[in-house]
Amino acid sequence: MRPILTHLALGVRDLDRTIAFYRKHARLHVVHERHDHGSRVVWLSDRQEKPQFVLVLFHVASDPPVSASTLQHLGFALGSREEVDSAAAAARADGVLMADPVYAGPIVGYFCLLSDPDGNPVEFSYGQPIDPTGLTSRQEPSVP
Repeated sequence: MRPILTHLALGVRDLDRTIAFYRKHARLHVVHERHDHGSRVVWLSDRQEKPQFVLVLFHVASDPPVSASTLQHLGFALGSREEVDSAAAAARADGVLMADPVYAGPIVGYFCLLSDPDGNPVEFSYGQPIDPTGLTSRQEPSVP
């Protein structure tokens, strides 16, 4: 059996603030919530029913060791460059935009980076395939 990615777990300092961030900027829904050994655990997904992937958030008392330079991030695909631009504009208005939209070639596509309340980088992209095989010949002009 091949492993299937089902979740990403992040320790966060303020669950409610982080939930609000992912609801607003990624349109995720709370699909599960519980208390585990005195700690609140919340699952978020893009689907309200039968989720295939969840973001698991749990409270931590200290700052998680996160750095944008490690390239660790959450990636969300959007339907167009305009949607990436809109995500960046909303993030800029909230003071959470880490990197303006940029086109980085046919494998990375057009993307921007936001920072969630704990400093975890969150990428919103268009044209970034999950399986980039065979794309080296396909080129898109860079954004002016």
